[in-house]
Amino acid sequence: MKAAVVNEFHQKLEIKDVPMPELDYGDILVKIHSCGVCHTDLHAAHGDWPVKPKLPLIPGHEGVGTIEKVAEGVKSLKVGDRVGIPWLYSACGECEFCLSGRETLCHNQLNAGYSIDGAYAEYCKAPSAYVSKIPDNLGFDEVAPLFCAGVTTYKALKVSEAKPGDWVAIFGIGGLGHVAVQYAKAMSLKVVAVDIRDDKLELAKQLGADEVINGMNEDPGEAIMERFNGVQAAISVAVNPKAFEQAYRSVKRGGTLVVVGLPVGELPIPIFETVLNAVNVRGSIVGTRKDLQECLTLASEGKIRPIIETRSLDDINEVFDSMEHGDINGRIVLKIHE
Repeated sequence: MKAAVVNEFHQKLEIKDVPMPELDYGDILVKIHSCGVCHTDLHAAHGDWPVKPKLPLIPGHEGVGTIEKVAEGVKSLKVGDRVGIPWLYSACGECEFCLSGRETLCHNQLNAGYSIDGAYAEYCKAPSAYVSKIPDNLGFDEVAPLFCAGVTTYKALKVSEAKPGDWVAIFGIGGLGHVAVQYAKAMSLKVVAVDIRDDKLELAKQLGADEVINGMNEDPGEAIMERFNGVQAAISVAVNPKAFEQAYRSVKRGGTLVVVGLPVGELPIPIFETVLNAVNVRGSIVGTRKDLQECLTLASEGKIRPIIETRSLDDINEVFDSMEHGDINGRIVLKIHE
């Protein structure tokens, strides 16, 4: 089968033929129709993070398609079902985190397109227990980004504990941020979108943002404090550490900063102000299978629609170049099978 492969860090992906995956007990084989391109895939290809991915690697954790084959032990799915393969490829199911509904914290989890081969390929295998069915009224191209960008931002808004009518700030209006704006509005929140590019801020307005701030023209933290007396929650999905500092300074007393994006760097947190203002700082890592079901339901109700551009698997290196330069509005989706 055809796949895009990372052979060495910081090298272009190689498009080549690789063996078809062999199924184990409880596995399914998915014919991949579409796969979203996430910034995490670029981090994986560069080996940016302390925990390195396996090499060689087939990236991709927003793969969606139809089940081609099922192995022994698969009970709830059948050939022809429409499913998606998320970042949480599998977890142990037995540890304290799995048993308490926090499976994304499992020490023994596997992650699609990182610790195990993902969906930049014509076919991908996956444990049947960890894929999610796709609502019938959602097309493959539009639903693919929800398997990471969607569930990640939906979960971040949930853990922020912001209530209907509260102001939230979304820092970074890219592949995740433009979906975050939509989920925030679907949750009846007021949204201020922050970015350094006017075209992305214009997109945020079109998607329902109540206010926008260009971080190149004014300091977002100061501006948000002046205009709204701070926000109840700031969700930072940016790829620049400076945005995280600005997001922290935009939070009102008793509010919450939710850290989602993973740029290389550190987040300096002032102890005095954090204590005095009772500011919460939370990390949020993707979402559970239940979170994914909920975020797909909102999309099936017409409340969420990712802005996508489709490209070929052969174009992946060009897509990565555009991503590095911040030239992508919304999400790129690779069309692999029609």
